[in-house]
Amino acid sequence: MVNTVGSCENKNWQKKWVSIKKKLKLSLRQRELIIGSLLGDGTMRLGKNARNVNFKVEHCLAQKEYVIWKYEILKDFVFTEPKISFRYNSNRIKYEKSWWFRTIRHPLITEIYTDFYKGEGYRNGKKIIPRWLKKEFSPFVVAVWIMDDGSFSQNKIDISTYCFSLKEINFFQECFKDIFNIKSGYYKDRDKGYRMYFNQKETHKLVKIICPYIIPSMMYKIFHNPVTTGFSFCQRRDEDSKN
Repeated sequence: MVNTVGSCENKNWQKKWVSIKKKLKLSLRQRELIIGSLLGDGTMRLGKNARNVNFKVEHCLAQKEYVIWKYEILKDFVFTEPKISFRYNSNRIKYEKSWWFRTIRHPLITEIYTDFYKGEGYRNGKKIIPRWLKKEFSPFVVAVWIMDDGSFSQNKIDISTYCFSLKEINFFQECFKDIFNIKSGYYKDRDKGYRMYFNQKETHKLVKIICPYIIPSMMYKIFHNPVTTGFSFCQRRDEDSKN
């Protein structure tokens, strides 16, 4: 077998790869998807000797469609298609755990990282919420956040905000109120942390704003039945989901 390490073929590919990376531009929709995911389950990682960061999407097996949807939006920055992650149980039996993909490392992604992981969190992966988020707290960002970490029960939406401080949750409340005129509350969930919630009236207002961006397989995050729960106005904006 021919050893291609250091070969012209590898060098030419590396040169082409760098050229591709330099031409990439982060669209508004791609940026919003990353921001919304960082509020939820998305993670970023700066390698020990790396200068730039990648962004990782990972969701349970049942949410494969959601992973593919995110991939389709970000695929300019993803060189490997979504795949299944495997784990081993206590008996060393291999099983399927989740669907995931990771973007390439790129300066445009690093720019977002440095705002969400400043200070002590810069290397240990602890997220913080930048104040500029209020200017980019769009319906699409919120929709992605709800699809990641939201839940629906008794005609009300709540959000798992365990990883955020009470100060940050107060900031989220301010964003919802000032931007969408939506009031929210929070409660302590045992020793896990805080969860945000919206009463039925505010949930109705929230769903009306984000529903056009919720994909079919994730509709359970915002209602059980659009007719019986009074959300019959909900219509998908597929043209937006493709941009």
